[in-house]
Amino acid sequence: MTKISSKDLGIQPINKLLIKQAVPASIGILVMSLNILVDTIFVGNWIGSTAIAAINVVLPVSFFIAALGMSIGIGGSSIISRALGSSNKEKALKTLGNQISLTLLLTITLVVLGLTFVDNIIISFGGKGDMFVPAKIYYTIVLYGVPFLALCMMGNTVIRAEGKPKFAMYAMMIPSISNLVLDYVFINLLDFGMEGAAWATSISYVFCFIYILWFFLSKNSELKINFSHFGLNPKLVYEISSLGFATLARQAVVSITYLFMNNILYDLGGETSVTSYAIVGRMLMFAMFPVLGLTQGFLPIAGFNYGAQNYERVRETINTAIKYAMIMATLVFMLLMVFPEEITRMFTSDIDVINQTPSDMRWVFAATPIIAIQLIGAAYFQAIGKAIPALLLTLLRQGLFFIPLILILPKFYGELGVWMSFPISDVLSTIVTAYFLNKEIRKDLIQ
Repeated sequence: MTKISSKDLGIQPINKLLIKQAVPASIGILVMSLNILVDTIFVGNWIGSTAIAAINVVLPVSFFIAALGMSIGIGGSSIISRALGSSNKEKALKTLGNQISLTLLLTITLVVLGLTFVDNIIISFGGKGDMFVPAKIYYTIVLYGVPFLALCMMGNTVIRAEGKPKFAMYAMMIPSISNLVLDYVFINLLDFGMEGAAWATSISYVFCFIYILWFFLSKNSELKINFSHFGLNPKLVYEISSLGFATLARQAVVSITYLFMNNILYDLGGETSVTSYAIVGRMLMFAMFPVLGLTQGFLPIAGFNYGAQNYERVRETINTAIKYAMIMATLVFMLLMVFPEEITRMFTSDIDVINQTPSDMRWVFAATPIIAIQLIGAAYFQAIGKAIPALLLTLLRQGLFFIPLILILPKFYGELGVWMSFPISDVLSTIVTAYFLNKEIRKDLIQ
């Protein structure tokens, strides 16, 4: 493997560099998304459609705790990218140490609280009726592994900030592949049911953590921290938190969205509608992998060159990233518009779910071709360290538009109003993001 230096982020041609950064990130997200997708297929076919709905109830809680690690990782990585760009390596080392300390402190606290109030949390997120027992089983076991997942999400973004996208890709592939293998063993061969699905997930997180720990201890990493770097520095903690809060807030809003969606859909259409949402949600994670990978690849390039005050390269990075992302999003849109029923049948043989989900899926992905502008635009403000615009643009789609729409439109259109909310919020958030991104480019990047 060719040795990659963080300095390459400021030297290599943007097209080549973006592909080099984005392809491994996309592959990593693809494998992780395939893991979630196949995991859901295994659960649906080997345990039942109710188990799919039960896992969908649990995901927002575990994802939120894991998102703490991702938000600390992205906030700190923005600092690390700019520090490396300005040759301030000591700040980069101190930032990494503070990221680790913050992740451990916060996630372990939330896991303890999550286990203490388990019944109330599950019911609040829509785990009612037949879904309650399997949701509680899955939730309790998976929560034990979530701190490892949070550390993995944090470490992965730092690896990418160092300009080591292939190692970041491997870190994402390890838990995905191991989870699928363990799913087959625990669910199919040993017939452990929901317990098997949960243990497979938690153990796979531990495997990923071991790999990331090895990376930072090996010669592959430029960031060699010592115990002095773990002491929390108030100024750094504030900077990490303010930048990472955009990511955390987005996941918090996602969790609140799941809470509303599961409850609203359960009231309107019962377990069938919740299962349909679970399937569509898995496709949202899976189908958008190339766009999300490009966004991940975009962050360190934009951050490094902004830190080096190479504004022409920053502009080129933004334009290239949006162009590539829109092309890939359009291909995703075409695939899902043509084959929604075939996709649904992979998950379940439940005829009610099969009849309902294709229409829901088409509504959800109706505005996909333009969503790349919103994702890249919000990511840019994170990359350059502007926390408040990053937060507001990150919250636009689901917080400011989507949640109000799903509370209002079903009063007039019933369940259809829920699904109509997806493309409407996509269009509105993209328009607003495009306006602020263009304004920022004209103000800061055009000399």
